[in-house]
Amino acid sequence: MSVATRFPTAVDTIVVGAGTAGAVVAGRLAAASSERTLLLEAGPDYGPADSGRWPRDLLDAASVALESHDWGYTGEFGGRVIHFHRARVVGGCSAHNAGAVVFGSRSDYDGWAAVGNVGRSARELLPLFGSAWKQLRVRRVGLDELTPFQRVCGDAIMANGIPAVEDFNDLDQNAGVAPFPVSIDGVTRVNSAFGYVDPVRDRLMVAGDAPVERVLVRGGHAVGVAVRDGQRLAEIGASRVVLSAGAYGSPAILLRSGIGPAGELIAIGVEPALDLPGVGRNLHDQPCAEVGYEGSGELIERMERHQAETGWRPNEQVIAKFPSAGCRQGFDLHIYPVGGRVKDTSQWFWILGVACLTPLSRGSVRLTGPSLDDQLAIDHRYLSDPAGYDRARLAEGVEHVREVAEVPELRRLLGRETRPGPAISGRQAIEGFLDHAAVHYYHPAGSCKMGPPSDPDSVVDPGGQVHGIEGLYVADASLMPAVISGNTNMATAVIGERIARSLLGLPRPPGVLGFHAAVTFPGQTGRSGTGAQLGRRAGPAGEPGWSDRGFRPCSRRLMAAHADGTGRRPARAEGTSYGSRKRTRPQARLRGAGGQGRGAESRWPHPERPGSAITNKI
Repeated sequence: MSVATRFPTAVDTIVVGAGTAGAVVAGRLAAASSERTLLLEAGPDYGPADSGRWPRDLLDAASVALESHDWGYTGEFGGRVIHFHRARVVGGCSAHNAGAVVFGSRSDYDGWAAVGNVGRSARELLPLFGSAWKQLRVRRVGLDELTPFQRVCGDAIMANGIPAVEDFNDLDQNAGVAPFPVSIDGVTRVNSAFGYVDPVRDRLMVAGDAPVERVLVRGGHAVGVAVRDGQRLAEIGASRVVLSAGAYGSPAILLRSGIGPAGELIAIGVEPALDLPGVGRNLHDQPCAEVGYEGSGELIERMERHQAETGWRPNEQVIAKFPSAGCRQGFDLHIYPVGGRVKDTSQWFWILGVACLTPLSRGSVRLTGPSLDDQLAIDHRYLSDPAGYDRARLAEGVEHVREVAEVPELRRLLGRETRPGPAISGRQAIEGFLDHAAVHYYHPAGSCKMGPPSDPDSVVDPGGQVHGIEGLYVADASLMPAVISGNTNMATAVIGERIARSLLGLPRPPGVLGFHAAVTFPGQTGRSGTGAQLGRRAGPAGEPGWSDRGFRPCSRRLMAAHADGTGRRPARAEGTSYGSRKRTRPQARLRGAGGQGRGAESRWPHPERPGSAITNKI
């Protein structure tokens, strides 16, 4: 049955794209309004989570399903074709990712507000993080759940100087390693459709296999969309259209609708409706480098035994965050171990990845033709910033990863480095390697930049409305003026929450005066009462969350970044380690410690410790 006959020819609101933010906006509108809302998704809708129709690879959270239901977006970097996997299915990329819930830094959101986006500061968005956390059924990962590979990697990262932290999402903590919280229920990936669409399916119209070619614009107003219905286009009228098709899809729809750089549109046969130069510009993603290792028989044996005992062997569980030597605010590097069996084979892979979280390089999304069938020209221009910041930070991260891999216990289990290999040594050689071998973190953002009308590069205002077009909004990661220093799924859900509130005419959520305020995550117990607070814990003054043995002094490289007060964190009292709130070891002890000699003392917090946020599960 066609879209035109399955649904009314006109509704109140059309949400285009049932990915993370689209599901949030549509779900919130349907739950709180009597207006008719239609959610259109280019890929299939398999119904509620318990329908029995969802493919197993989209439910199994043990590994990502990047090639499943893929849009087929590609680009080039260093002479290679890069696949930008994006999920074409209800739930979007939240239906195939690792379920990581990583907030980033306070400076990310405050940075959005500082460039004119009212209501986007961390203080104002915090309550919405709590709402999304509950709706996506996020839980913390217990230490007993870590695979042997993830556990030993975490130990090695701590031994190298990055402290264990109890709350990886403390927005004011700039160095730490922990298992990341996940939107996983048991072993099932909880995508945004399960969290936001399923509860309101009786009030929300959902159409799968309904790709939108363009928005219908008349007299400066969005009046509906043209949807691909087999070999023809069906027009559906609406008084409001919200694009949530992602950092590639949303600018593409705007461009096909005649909204974008007029000269470029005319050149490919699209009649301009509004000359808006910023559409498709400011595209960026976090460049990564992955150092590969051979692995050992002992590591494989321990991984197989873990799976036999637990029935659970995810490829990703632990992330470390820390500032580079040149970082001036927050943090800008992640280390992420990834390891397991290659799908449907007997081969294993072991990777220590590093990501530059705050890239300065900017690219674009452009059309090659006026039709939905015409391939997009996607160019992130990785490592292209004139000052070479991105390349230098990533190379420094590779050096840090190699130091981690030299911690004796991990070195014994990992064995030989296979990529890039020992021949690539020294900063210049590493940077040369990155120029043709860098990968990406699957966090594209920025192509419909949010900002005030005075910013000539901005596309939408802080409420998501497209400049110059009434009734047309964008709600997804394409709004981010700069990508957050973390994984984008939760931040994108918060964008959806914020724009839904605006569309419903609700006031901005009350700002939180400080991280000791009661912004809580459901189902957790903190030392100062029920609920785990977002940010700093409100325990007795000076009390660290874990035992002192769980906190390690930062490496000399991290210390150097802060020695003159220009690094990310303020100067510390002598003997105080990052991540702790009290004095731990004499500074002379740190100065005399060797890089590998610290490994024997490194410990994760005891998994039975009462009140440890990392062991409590939602």
